[in-house]
Amino acid sequence: MSLITTIRSRLSLKISVTLAILLLVLTTGAAAIITVTRTQQMEASTLEKARLAAALGSRQFGDTFDNAIDDGLLTVNDVFDRSYVEIKGWAWGDKPKFHTRFDAFCDRAVLVFQDKFLDSGDFLFAVGVDVNGYLPTHNTRYQQPLTGIPEKDLAGNRTKRVFNDPVGLAAAKNTQPGFLQDYPRDTGERMWDVSSPIFVKGKHWGAFRVGVSMERIAAKQRTLILTLTVIFAAFALITILTIYVVVERAMRPVADLTAAASAISMGEGLDTPIKSQSTDEIGQLTRTVERLRVSMKAAMSRLGG
Repeated sequence: MSLITTIRSRLSLKISVTLAILLLVLTTGAAAIITVTRTQQMEASTLEKARLAAALGSRQFGDTFDNAIDDGLLTVNDVFDRSYVEIKGWAWGDKPKFHTRFDAFCDRAVLVFQDKFLDSGDFLFAVGVDVNGYLPTHNTRYQQPLTGIPEKDLAGNRTKRVFNDPVGLAAAKNTQPGFLQDYPRDTGERMWDVSSPIFVKGKHWGAFRVGVSMERIAAKQRTLILTLTVIFAAFALITILTIYVVVERAMRPVADLTAAASAISMGEGLDTPIKSQSTDEIGQLTRTVERLRVSMKAAMSRLGG
C-alpha cells in the first residue's frame, strides 16, 4: 500500500498531515519574519556601535592633540602640517608613505586607544586621518614588518599613507558625525566606512574612520539563520510528532468502534457490550453503536426463535 493510499485510508493521518502542513507554513513564515528582523537588527546594531566608536575616537583624537599643544609637545602649526615628506629607502610603488611633523607623536599617543576599538572584533580598523586623508598611525595589525611582496605589504603595512580615494577623501572632509559610506577597499574587501570629524582647537583637522566588515556581518547573519533554521525545524518536527500521537490516540476509539460496527454488520460480536465513559461525540457514537448491537442481537434472537 502506497503512502498516499495509507494517508487517505486513515482519518488520523489525514488530520495529522493537514495540521502538519498548516504548521509548516506558519512556522516557515514566522521563521522568515524573525530571521529578516533579527538580521536587520544585527546590522543596525553593528552600524550604531560603529557610529558611537567613530564619535568617541574623534573626540579622543582631538583631545590628544589639544592636550599636546597645551603641554607644549606640539604647536598648532605642527598639528596642521601638510608638507608631507616622502619616506625614502623603499620602493613604495603607487602607494608612497610620508612623514609629517606630528606622525611620530601619533605613534606614541594614539596607537593604544585606536587598537582598543578593535578588541570587540566588530571593526576592521579604527584610525584618525587628516583632512587630506593622510593616516599618520594605523592600527598595530596594519603595521606589520615590510616583506617586499607588494600584495602582502598592501594589506599588512598601511600606515603613513594618504588615502585620497573618493571614500577616504569624503570621510576626511566630512564635518557631520556618523557619516556612513560603502567602502570597496584596495585589498579587495568591501565594508562600511563610518566616520566622525576631528576638531583641534576648534578647527576641522580630519576624521576618525571605523571600518565595519560586511563579510563578518554576513557571517554572523548566516550563523543566525542556521541557528534559527535548526531551532524551528526541531520545533516543527516535535510539534508534528506530538500532533500525530495526540490525534492517533484521540482517534483510537473511533477505530475500535469501526471494527465493532464492521463485526456487527457481519452478525459477529453481538454478545460483547460496547462501553464508553466519554460524554463527547465519540461517547454518543459508542452508545449509538451499542444500541445497534442490542437491536441486532434481539433481531437475531427472534429469527432464531
